[in-house]
Amino acid sequence: MDPNKRLIKEIEEVRRDTAAGITIDQDVGNKNHLTGTITGPDDTPYNGGRFIVDITIPTDYPFSPPKMFFKTKMWHPNVSSQTGAICLDILKDAWSPALTMKTALMSLQALMCAPEPSDPQDAEVANMYNRSIEQFNSTATFWTQTYAMEGGEGGKEKVIDPNVQKLMDMGFEEAQCVQALIDAKGDENVAIEALLS
Repeated sequence: MDPNKRLIKEIEEVRRDTAAGITIDQDVGNKNHLTGTITGPDDTPYNGGRFIVDITIPTDYPFSPPKMFFKTKMWHPNVSSQTGAICLDILKDAWSPALTMKTALMSLQALMCAPEPSDPQDAEVANMYNRSIEQFNSTATFWTQTYAMEGGEGGKEKVIDPNVQKLMDMGFEEAQCVQALIDAKGDENVAIEALLS
């Protein structure tokens, strides 16, 4: 099958399955560049977020895996908090020509449900995950609210993270509090020190 025809068929397969929480669009000017969207799964710190995935299709696709990275910042052991690079076996040596764009995006969604801290892309996040799951969940939720949600979307009121609210209650502006917590990687004490200095 012509690789381009196969890719068009795979894009249509993703578009037909509206219940999966994934979407995909092809770049008008470059048919080998796609943008995927993953809805954060329920019962995870990513719930309610909309995560954008940049996808480049190699010339020898499907014999080589698509190149994917998260454009939306995410706090996850298998995703770089700096670059969005993803550590997932099917995007590397476990890729098979039998896999599709739908499989790849659903595998990313599954990774959001079941992080693999023993094979991290971001060692700092993996260390937090292993050290304190509560702090990890709080930070991941905060990053989801900060980077993957739009304030007031769908008529909902903007949700302010409880950690941000605590700092705001001390008299600081919301934007300052958000930035301080991001710089402190979710550590409230470090954020307070930075705001007071």
